[in-house]
Amino acid sequence: MPSDAQRLAAHTRIALVLIWLTPFLWTVNQVSARIAPGVVAPHVLAFGRWGLAGLILTVLARHELWRMRDWVRATWYQSLILGACGMWVCGAWVYLAGQSTSAMNISLIYAASPVLIAVGSVLWLGESFGKRQMLGVAVALIGVAHVVVHGDWSHLAQLKWVAGDAWIGAAAVAWAAYALLQKKWHSPLSATARLATICMGGVAVLLPFALWELASADTPPLGPAAYGLIVLTALVPGLGAYWIYGWSQKILGTSRVAVSLYLGPLYAALAAWLLLNEPLGWHHLVGGVLILTGVALVMAFKREA
Repeated sequence: MPSDAQRLAAHTRIALVLIWLTPFLWTVNQVSARIAPGVVAPHVLAFGRWGLAGLILTVLARHELWRMRDWVRATWYQSLILGACGMWVCGAWVYLAGQSTSAMNISLIYAASPVLIAVGSVLWLGESFGKRQMLGVAVALIGVAHVVVHGDWSHLAQLKWVAGDAWIGAAAVAWAAYALLQKKWHSPLSATARLATICMGGVAVLLPFALWELASADTPPLGPAAYGLIVLTALVPGLGAYWIYGWSQKILGTSRVAVSLYLGPLYAALAAWLLLNEPLGWHHLVGGVLILTGVALVMAFKREA
């Protein structure tokens, strides 16, 4: 049988591969946020997304959840807080922001989240984060901005700030809190079972807001397109991205996994090129090289014992 050190090494290798996939899965949520207005209300979409994801996770982890029921009950407040940060603010509020702000603003503001996580990991969690990692964060952040402004930094002066930017700003802070608290509150549960409990907390927070939207005359009726978005966001950026992120964070550390989020704008550009025939420019190439270099600098480390 493999030793603990061998299992850890194997898990580290798997995590280093999977974190490159996570931002790609989250691009599905960005596309859904653009499609959702007029199709499904923000809180209804978030409630349906995490209700379905939570149901699937609960079924998969039912035996573990029952065995650990005393611990789950004792830490209910953790699930509620994590659910509020990760499923409510980083779910419904992102959909609300998509109604009024631009993709450029969303990308730039959300880019603050990995920086907040990196700083919080060092100051609050005591994680090591050397000069090379700090350089990687800076290089990746410059790369993200270069892609977002299409290589013309004068575009930054043309940004117009609207109400949606406040929603995204809150989501960036909430995601940092979600990542840091999940690491701070160590859990004996597996990644599947813990995400199931967080989904329960998120659904509890989302429920009254979803019911309020459904009672509003301005809310679009639920139809096939709405249900399709709910299923899509539950399975891909919900189950897939959140599970990989939470599991990888346990193996690699909070700050290093957070930097992988910088790959999002690059993946979005590639998806637009492949699926929507949108041309790739030099700004994509330059920004992509900077982002990949920054992420590689952060990931090139020997895990502390």
